[in-house]
Amino acid sequence: MESWHGVSVPELPGTGPEPRIRDTATGELVIAAEGRAATMYACGITPYDSTHIGHAATFTAWDLLLRAWLDAGHEVTYVQNVTDVDDPLLERAARDGEDWRQLAGREIARYRADMETLRVLPPSRLVGAVEAMPVIERFTARLADCGGLYELDADLYFPRSADASFGSLSRLSPRAMVELFAERGGDPGRPGKKDPLDALVWLAPRPGEPSWPSPFGPGRPGWHVECAAIATECLGTVFDMQVGGSDLIFPHHEMSASHARVALGAPAFARRYAHAGMVRLDGEKMSKSLGNLVFVSDLVAGGTEPAAIRLALLAHHYRDDWDWTAAGLAAAEERLARWRSAVAAADRGAAGADRGAAGADQGAAGAADPSASPARQVLAGVRDRLADDLDAPGALAVVDHWAEAVLAGSATGGGRLVRDTVDALLGVEL
Repeated sequence: MESWHGVSVPELPGTGPEPRIRDTATGELVIAAEGRAATMYACGITPYDSTHIGHAATFTAWDLLLRAWLDAGHEVTYVQNVTDVDDPLLERAARDGEDWRQLAGREIARYRADMETLRVLPPSRLVGAVEAMPVIERFTARLADCGGLYELDADLYFPRSADASFGSLSRLSPRAMVELFAERGGDPGRPGKKDPLDALVWLAPRPGEPSWPSPFGPGRPGWHVECAAIATECLGTVFDMQVGGSDLIFPHHEMSASHARVALGAPAFARRYAHAGMVRLDGEKMSKSLGNLVFVSDLVAGGTEPAAIRLALLAHHYRDDWDWTAAGLAAAEERLARWRSAVAAADRGAAGADRGAAGADQGAAGAADPSASPARQVLAGVRDRLADDLDAPGALAVVDHWAEAVLAGSATGGGRLVRDTVDALLGVEL
């Protein structure tokens, strides 16, 4: 599947520190990538209603990690999936009387355009479930060979008892797992299952739904096996980071990892996990089911500058739950204007200082330029904040402090370096 087009990232002096991430599985702050090669798998969209601000906040968070990795000198392989066949997509298509493939294609195109608009760097590979069907079939066959499947009315289930480490990511009680499983697309109450938490791996054909031939009979894959198969096919048995929204911790990420451990042997799947908080509107989680969505494309069509949308997202730490508000967007627009004014003022001040020093002697000309020091501090400060669990609000505060000093006349010069820092590390074009 074609990804979107990336933007040019300015080259910054030196290299940034190793990014550290709060690992969901352990709660510890850990180095995100173990070697020079950094690998990340992000659960992408189910393309039936995108791209809303919740999506944008999540993928902007992983964009920060990608940028921090690149700044630290890593070679990054970033894979993102698209669940372009699944129950919610099929249900929406049936409701609207539309072919599910047309619905998916339109929403994927809108998602790509929105990611480009927000200057989110593209993944190395964007992989749809439909195109990955052979990969998923091979993975499912390995599960079968390892005793990780059983049949129920022509459907295939994964028994959670096959994995002794099941639950190690979410660390939830069995009761809490069952409740969340029912809330988030699972079927804990289906008669005949060996355990309420057993996950559907291969669905036999349903009337009016698409299916594909396979060694297990015609049908289509479950959600969890899709990501387990794509991630390990593209990144290897073990990779650095699995990322997604906090609503994916259980059951999706728990079950995908469990599938991989059984099919490929422990340890398998991600070394680290990071999860973004939920975005609310009027105090309620922003979600498709509630219909309370704010779309990136609608904001841009209404005249909102994409850089302001991105700054509004970065004003919140990625792990926090928060509310999208008109006041928050207005504050981001004011911040963007202030930063641009400061960059322009700093460049004007530096030009004036250069003209005034034109006749200085050689010794003075060879001295270090003190006007560059505040901008260097901005670079170091933004790098430091992003390396500390992607502290975007802290990074914004570093730039705010510089902008206030410039606009107050107590600092000058370094506008280009600050502009490049904000562009390369925060993805905001000034």
